[in-house]
Amino acid sequence: MQLFKDKKHLNSRETEWIEGAKRGDRRSQKAIYDLLSAKMFAVCLRYMGDRDAAEDILQDGFVTLFSKLDSYSGEGSFEGWARKIFVNTALMSLRKKDVLRNTEDVDAAWNITSDDPTAIQRIGYKDLLKMIAALPPGFRTVFNMYVIEGYSHKEIAESLEISETTSRSQLQRARVLLQTKIKEKY
Repeated sequence: MQLFKDKKHLNSRETEWIEGAKRGDRRSQKAIYDLLSAKMFAVCLRYMGDRDAAEDILQDGFVTLFSKLDSYSGEGSFEGWARKIFVNTALMSLRKKDVLRNTEDVDAAWNITSDDPTAIQRIGYKDLLKMIAALPPGFRTVFNMYVIEGYSHKEIAESLEISETTSRSQLQRARVLLQTKIKEKY
C-alpha cells in the first residue's frame, strides 16, 4: 500500500501526522519529512541536476509544505499534493536563475530521430537519470515537466513564462541530446 495515496487509504497514524503538523507539532512534521524526503529529493534532483541545489530545494519545499499544510483538504493524494509543492519550488528557483531566457525555437530539431531504438532498451534506470541530470537546465526542466510529471506544453509555457514553441523545442533538444548520449554509451 502506498502511503498517502488518497483519503480512503490514510491510516489513523498518517492522519494524526498531518493534523499534528498542521498544529506545528515537530514530531508529526518529522514523521512526514521521513516519509516523503527520499521521494521528494529525487524530484528535486531531477530538476536541479546537482545534489547541493537539490538539497536546498528540498529544504525550501518542506518549509513551503508545512506553511501551506492547512490548504491540504484531505481529498486526493497527499503525496501528489506535496509533489506539486516541490516541483513548483524547483521551478521558482530555475525561473530566478533564468535558465530558459537564452533559448531559441528550433524547428529543425523536429526532424531528428534515433536510428537505434535498441540502445534505449539497453540503458539502465540509474544511467538514464544521470544523463537527464547532465542536461542543460532548460532542457532538463522541460523534459522533467513533460515526460516525467505529465505537464502539457501549454502548462509548461505558462509556468516557465516561455512560448509553447520554446517548450516543444526544448523537449526535442533534450531528447536529441539524450539519444546522442545513449548512442555514445551503448
